[in-house]
Amino acid sequence: MSATDYDAQKFHEGLVKHGLIVPVGVQGIFGRSGVFEDVLERFNALVTDLARDDGAEYFVFPPTIDRKVLEKSDYMDSFPNLAGTVFSFKGKELTARQLSEAIHAGESWEKYESMTDVVLNPAACYPVYPSFSGTVPKEGRLVTMFNWVFRNEPSPEPTRMQSFRVREFVRCGTPDQVVEWRDMWLKRGMTLLESLGLPVQAEVASDPFFGKGGKMLAVSQREQQLKFEVLVPVISRENPTAVCSFNYHQEHFGEAFAIRTEDGKIANTACLGFGLERLVMALFQTHGFDPGAWPSAVRAKLWP
Repeated sequence: MSATDYDAQKFHEGLVKHGLIVPVGVQGIFGRSGVFEDVLERFNALVTDLARDDGAEYFVFPPTIDRKVLEKSDYMDSFPNLAGTVFSFKGKELTARQLSEAIHAGESWEKYESMTDVVLNPAACYPVYPSFSGTVPKEGRLVTMFNWVFRNEPSPEPTRMQSFRVREFVRCGTPDQVVEWRDMWLKRGMTLLESLGLPVQAEVASDPFFGKGGKMLAVSQREQQLKFEVLVPVISRENPTAVCSFNYHQEHFGEAFAIRTEDGKIANTACLGFGLERLVMALFQTHGFDPGAWPSAVRAKLWP
């Protein structure tokens, strides 16, 4: 076992021992205790207060989205290994009996189900882009969301979850509007996390694109500085964990969903997301498993 694996296991055991998470038998999936949820909700409230005067429209979308959103956005070209497609039974009574018999016999039963029109949402921002279709106002659009996200990457490492929540902001408009907003929030987000005593650092990053072609996409993304991540040591100092990310999509979603600015040009978009579970874990790792013993300045921020 590597040192990183040992640290991940030790941290996971600490979260379980203190009743903060509840294992359910599948890697990357677990229950959250009331204490865990209290910290998460209070951090999310801090983000809401920070953005209160921005005028963002607020939405909540379900964990499933229209399969066509992934098809139009080319998600399956870049991240087919992370996607979660929803299948369901559509047969008749005879096939239902065969399905039941296969399950009770411990056999594979995927052949008895068919793909539905929905997929699990892979990124908190994806549900909103179809609603931008058409011409956005001169000042653009700003939306914030609180969404569940799914990634098919089971792992014993507690911060690498298959199902988690993200507090997301999406800016849509001209390139200048979008980049200015992204840069402002990068500073704002860093200041917020530092006020909670977290040892943060910002770095240029890239998405985990699939395959050999994905490596070139990642290099291009880094060279253009289209993605930034805010990192905090959760599992190890050598490989800090991304708790917040900023992505500038340029015209990608504007072109995919026919979004235009008032002058008829394809709109640009950018998003930022706070990984809420990861941020809660960063707080537990930094300040200890008992929030009652956290530094007074941190407690005053979260429990004013």
